[in-house]
Amino acid sequence: MTTAAYRDASNPVEVRARDLLSRMSLEEKVAQMTSVWLGSGLGEKPRSVDEIKPMLREGIGQLSRVVGTYPIGPAQGAALANEFQRFLVEETRLGIPAIVHEECLPGLMAHGATAFPQAIGLACTFDPPLVERVTTRIRGQMRAVGAHQGLAPVLDVARDPRWGRIEETLGEDPYLVARVGAAYVRGLQGDDPRRGVLATLKHFAAYAFSEGGRNLAPVHVGPRELREVFFFPFEVAIREAGAASVMNAYQEIDGVPVAASRELLTEVLREEWGFEGLVVADYFAIEFLRTLHRVAEDNEHAAVLAVEAGIDVELPDRKCYAEPLLAALRSGRLPEESVDTIVARILEWKLRLGLFEHPYVDPDEAASLFDTPEDRALALEAARRSIVLLRNEGGILPLGPEVRSVAVVGPNAHRATALFGDYHFSNQLGLEEPSVHTPTVLEAIRALLPDTTHLRFAPGCSVEEVSRDGFERAVDAARASDVAIVVLGDQSGLLGRGTVGEHRDSDSLALPGVQEELLRAIHATGTPVVLVLLAGRPHAMEWAAENVPAIVEAWFPGEEGGSAVAEVLLGACNPSGKLCVTIPRRPGHEPLTYN
Repeated sequence: MTTAAYRDASNPVEVRARDLLSRMSLEEKVAQMTSVWLGSGLGEKPRSVDEIKPMLREGIGQLSRVVGTYPIGPAQGAALANEFQRFLVEETRLGIPAIVHEECLPGLMAHGATAFPQAIGLACTFDPPLVERVTTRIRGQMRAVGAHQGLAPVLDVARDPRWGRIEETLGEDPYLVARVGAAYVRGLQGDDPRRGVLATLKHFAAYAFSEGGRNLAPVHVGPRELREVFFFPFEVAIREAGAASVMNAYQEIDGVPVAASRELLTEVLREEWGFEGLVVADYFAIEFLRTLHRVAEDNEHAAVLAVEAGIDVELPDRKCYAEPLLAALRSGRLPEESVDTIVARILEWKLRLGLFEHPYVDPDEAASLFDTPEDRALALEAARRSIVLLRNEGGILPLGPEVRSVAVVGPNAHRATALFGDYHFSNQLGLEEPSVHTPTVLEAIRALLPDTTHLRFAPGCSVEEVSRDGFERAVDAARASDVAIVVLGDQSGLLGRGTVGEHRDSDSLALPGVQEELLRAIHATGTPVVLVLLAGRPHAMEWAAENVPAIVEAWFPGEEGGSAVAEVLLGACNPSGKLCVTIPRRPGHEPLTYN
């Protein structure tokens, strides 16, 4: 029997994809433009193959977040990915494997994966080679569990700190965003797609410049600024770093939803910049054309608009690129050639990734590649480099041997999750405990202090609540000590959780809750104060800048961030980070940027 051309690895990718496309039914073609989310709406564990077989009979384009939705370890996650791939390869007519995508902004979003500093902290290193080393390590962990595409980096140029997702960005300077973003892409993708992970540039474009800093709100921007500021990092990442995927932004620009914009997703990306990768929909963005933007009368219309605009794959589940798209194709509302072009592109990338030859991974090996000592050492190096010393009046830092007693106060001193941003596994799922070993700032200070130095601790207050019941104990601890280290800031979260993160926009840049009141109360004791911020956005600093002698901005520094902060405070390392965003003076002092 003659081997089908698409199964012969010696044939060029284009030949194999063309042969495979010629063998596909319309239903099989559309299936390659869809995805299925293993965690979508069913209980507290991933869906099994048996539960979703009806959705996989014709094949599937992508599997959404196999390890990024539930707290399963790397070995179990790799085995689960294998289970789905085995069904697709062995029990569907054409045996086409799926691309598995995962979130990976500050590290693979999975239980036990290494948590590097949040993106805003990585940008403050001003060190693209370091960022490339970080994403090279992320790539290894992703491939170990069978993932082939990462939904990062975020190249939105930050222009309004009220926007909750500013922590995910690389700052406000287009050139810095471009340089660091390109390094992120190079590390994630590597030199060979068969061992690489497709980087996904998001969110194209101008998502961070929303009206009032509100997520999903419209963007008002002129054509010159759109190109020179907001397009620039994407263009660099595509032309110079070869980024293989782009994700659309949710919002409208001048009344046109990006998910329906052929000008952006086809004319600019493909025709002007020569982009040859995959355009994937942000989660539910195609259906949003009906439910949010109201430019589509139904899901069939939404599918037509998205295909015509240039979106290749619907994520994270099949809503519009399923029966609605099939209906549009069967009725002639869309020509079949429009999906042939898209499906050929999807198949070519699956072939380049080596999925047909190597659809499975080794679950036993996966665990050995997660959070290794080398990974933790790199996480510590990145955290050290991300910390910015904002103020050190009188040289109070580093704390020397003359300090015989230290008070550590504040709601972020003793909580490990305060060291993580959004799109870290623990904060994404709202877990109380981290999914990876994480020394807190308090624990790290205690470990570095000499045995002869007395340490007192009191949280004082919470991040968000307004109770002042803990103030007295915190003030007493500070008054009895030679120096008070006050650890304040944010708690990152999602969809109603936390003070910053996706859908956690703010109308004020003041510290949340009663944290500034706590800081003032500690200052009033007369004990020298060192302020440490574990934060996702730049907070207004007028009072602190005038009254607190030492201020350390640590952002969300990841699993080794507590250790890095302690080292900075006690002189074991020199803080070398530089601001990638402007810090406003007053809570109402926004938006503003240095240039």
